Amino acid sequence: MTIEVRATAFSDQSIRKARLGAGLIIFIFVIMHLGNHSLGLISLAAAEKGRHWFLFVWRNPVGTVLFYGAVLVHIVLVLRTLYMRRTLAMPAGEAFQIATGLLIPLLLIDHVIGTRVVHSLYDYIDNYGAIVRTLWVSSPPNGVRQAIALIVVWIHGCIGVHFWLRYRPWYTRITPIMLAIAILLPVLALLGFANMGRTIAYLSAEAEARGYPGGYYGDRGNLSGSGPMAGGSMLDAVIAYRIGAYAVFAATIVALFILRAQRKWRERAHQVAIRYPGGEAVRVPRGFTVLEASRLGGLPHYSVCGGKGQCSTCRVHVVEGNANLPAPEAIEQKTLNRIAAAPDVRLACQLRPTHDISVVPMLVPMAEAAIPVYSQTASPGRERDIVVLFCDIRHFTTLTEARLPFDIVFLLNRYFSIVGRVIEDSGGRLDKFIGDGVMALFGLGPTPQDASRQALKAAAEIIREIDRLGEELADELAIPLRIAIGIHAGPAVVGSMGYGTVKNITAIGDTVNVASRLESAAKEFETALVFSEPVASLSGIDISAIESREIAVRGRAELLRVYIVPKEESGRFA
Repeated sequence: MTIEVRATAFSDQSIRKARLGAGLIIFIFVIMHLGNHSLGLISLAAAEKGRHWFLFVWRNPVGTVLFYGAVLVHIVLVLRTLYMRRTLAMPAGEAFQIATGLLIPLLLIDHVIGTRVVHSLYDYIDNYGAIVRTLWVSSPPNGVRQAIALIVVWIHGCIGVHFWLRYRPWYTRITPIMLAIAILLPVLALLGFANMGRTIAYLSAEAEARGYPGGYYGDRGNLSGSGPMAGGSMLDAVIAYRIGAYAVFAATIVALFILRAQRKWRERAHQVAIRYPGGEAVRVPRGFTVLEASRLGGLPHYSVCGGKGQCSTCRVHVVEGNANLPAPEAIEQKTLNRIAAAPDVRLACQLRPTHDISVVPMLVPMAEAAIPVYSQTASPGRERDIVVLFCDIRHFTTLTEARLPFDIVFLLNRYFSIVGRVIEDSGGRLDKFIGDGVMALFGLGPTPQDASRQALKAAAEIIREIDRLGEELADELAIPLRIAIGIHAGPAVVGSMGYGTVKNITAIGDTVNVASRLESAAKEFETALVFSEPVASLSGIDISAIESREIAVRGRAELLRVYIVPKEESGRFA
């Protein structure tokens, strides 16, 4: 059983790569096609010249086999995925992606037959003039359908690319650029199509007014009436191809669901029970994953990556039946190793039990959180390199002794406004206020190098502004107003965390803990700023004249080199 399952896991991984590769080929084709349409904003002639290069790449034996092979592979593998799924219950985003994928062939069959098929069978005028005239002048409803198809194809492709790249650490840095391209390219393509359509309509009307009823079809189909063939044989052949294509697609979908129904009927006699901590028991055929069983039973179960084994949010603790389970495969084992999981912890999206088991989902939301059953978190946690800054007011208790509550609130609000403004102006993000303490994150957008410099600059500005505030309130304060700041850089898990409506982007992990310890160290050293060696290295600042020490940080076995900066020397980072 173990060898068989491992072969299946390897096959599944290869199939995912094949589907991704085919999808990327199609996406490149679509990008070039939309770019060609966009040239229509310049002129019909410009679009036609661009089309020559487009056809040079794709309308040759190699390009044709590559593109249509990719289309066939992608469709077949998507249908296979639908067949392999044990339940069609899935997150809304995944369902939308599959639905748009199945809708695309229905929207494009006519267009493909009307261009590639007819052109290969007949002496058909195949240029922008002829195609745009057909879609804009002769049959506007078909033009609308093609515009809708363009948008659906583009959205489907963009979603696929997003799901592919979303866990790459560099992806967030280029997201604004990719979003701009994702919006602009289809808009420019539609505007180019509309501009060409208006041009063709004007030229056709002018041709008919001059006595050429054939209209205008572009350079080859001039005003002589020798436009695209419209003979009965061609129309009959086109109708036959259309009916055949729609029939094949419909038969494929029907066959898919018939095969699913047959499998379900066969597997009724070979079911396993999966029991949950609330007393629920879901019976499913062998071959179902635990995640699919949870969805089928309507039980809340996180799966941020969509069940691809690329995250651990669906992991479960196997309470009973662990000895009889198949061993983790390559995809699952890699993720389990990364989180140092215990032997009885498995990924629900990869675990296909062969016997009855009892599991406890480790990250299932509490019932009172009212999270939809199939929802995925809006901002899934991911590990990334960031810079964390902690600061608070030293001897705050002494400062607020014998002061009225309103005076304390006034002082804190002045302090928070200074820190918040400086952090945001420096490119950081305010994370939270903890009493008189502030936590801020740098590096959610910039590189760690830029984030380290931003954090040091923010620290210098905070120290200067708090010093000014202390001078302003000197007559009202029992002791001088002083600040303590700690900065550390490293990997942390960043994501949307909280409860109910009280959620925000925050970070957790050792980097956050160390930054907090450095802020405490600043108090112990009676100094304004303490930052770690990683911050110094990333920022590239001159540290030759800065006092450094190796300190023990609670929770870490190794000593950490830190740099101690008094208030008077903090201005060097401004």
